[in-house]
Amino acid sequence: MDQISLYLPGIILAYSAFLISIMSPGPNVLAIIGTSMSVGRPSGTALALGVAAGSFSWAMATALGLSALLASYAAALVVIKVAGGLYLLWLAYRSFRAAASAHDIAATTLAGPELRPSGYFLRGLTIQMTNPKAALAWIAIISLGIQADAPVWVSFAIVAGTSVLSVAIHCLYAAAFSTGTMVRVYGSARRWIQGALGIFFGVAGLKLLASRP
Repeated sequence: MDQISLYLPGIILAYSAFLISIMSPGPNVLAIIGTSMSVGRPSGTALALGVAAGSFSWAMATALGLSALLASYAAALVVIKVAGGLYLLWLAYRSFRAAASAHDIAATTLAGPELRPSGYFLRGLTIQMTNPKAALAWIAIISLGIQADAPVWVSFAIVAGTSVLSVAIHCLYAAAFSTGTMVRVYGSARRWIQGALGIFFGVAGLKLLASRP
């Protein structure tokens, strides 16, 4: 129990960073929204599950890689935290820029013929797995929750929790945005949301840069 309480704040911080990161629609989320609106909720949900599966794959690969690296080179955590902190600051900059922009979110529909749900699942998986920014995102998220002496279970607790959140939130996007109403509601609050995201990413990035392994 003492060990859990020691690492729980970092795990919760990693969960929070992941949850907040997917509150800001990127290309994958916009594709889910667009597919749900133009093709239908089942197709959007299948695409969402594919994206979530890709997110889990990146998270697992990052956790395994970082665990193996830290097992051999504990000092590497300094480099990992610096890289993660800088990436979070870059996300903060993007969020503040989006908040200052007058453009609303634009849902996108994937090009090509309409597919069966399995086809949309595979497309979502492919889109997420071929996203090079996903590796940097997961390095930042997992490095928020680990310390130099953290046991392996901490990394996998982060993977398990964020995977559940990923499935739930991406499927929620598919369900909620299957009509244009939620797009308009989100659009009206977009600047406030992006500003809040910028503050969170900025604070988290500075915290990560200032932390000591």
